[in-house]
Amino acid sequence: MTEIDVRPATSFGDVATMLGPKRPDANVCWCLSYRIGSKENRELVGTARGDLFERLCREDPPPGVLAYDGDDVVGWAAVHPRSDTSFARNRKIPHVDDSAVWSVWCIRVRPGHRRQGISHHLLRGAVDFARANGAPAIEGYPVDNRGEKVDLTMAYVGTRKLFEEAGFTHAADTDSVLNGFPRVLMRLDLS
Repeated sequence: MTEIDVRPATSFGDVATMLGPKRPDANVCWCLSYRIGSKENRELVGTARGDLFERLCREDPPPGVLAYDGDDVVGWAAVHPRSDTSFARNRKIPHVDDSAVWSVWCIRVRPGHRRQGISHHLLRGAVDFARANGAPAIEGYPVDNRGEKVDLTMAYVGTRKLFEEAGFTHAADTDSVLNGFPRVLMRLDLS
């Protein structure tokens, strides 16, 4: 693994490098699909999505973490209190208990930097970020692909193996399926 530094996502420019479209007015996710409600998600078009994300980068805590190789941003992980996400209301992803857990739901590595262990750094950085912000536990909702290849566009949720290697344990099955694979609820106690 290369020497990677993971920091809170307070630089909108660096977040835009990871998540933004080539054209500022293009409708892309900006990692908002699980962060905001579906109605607001549909209403945000063009530059409004990026504008919202720029505001989120100024909040405390910011919307996630970024991985850097030197001065180059090479990765992103969305991590925030579950109560601030659609997972708080999601019928397909169960709640294990009423603890004020945090969720990590998107892990993205820039092309040209993949297969270098950066997703492992990002997940550890997300755990450290949640812990530093008082989270009692952190959850992820990866696919249980049992070693089969996951389509790159759907790999953003991570795999069960990635989460297991970071110390997470299987806490529950879900009714959610992505790319033909069941998603599982993985959890790590931070107390």
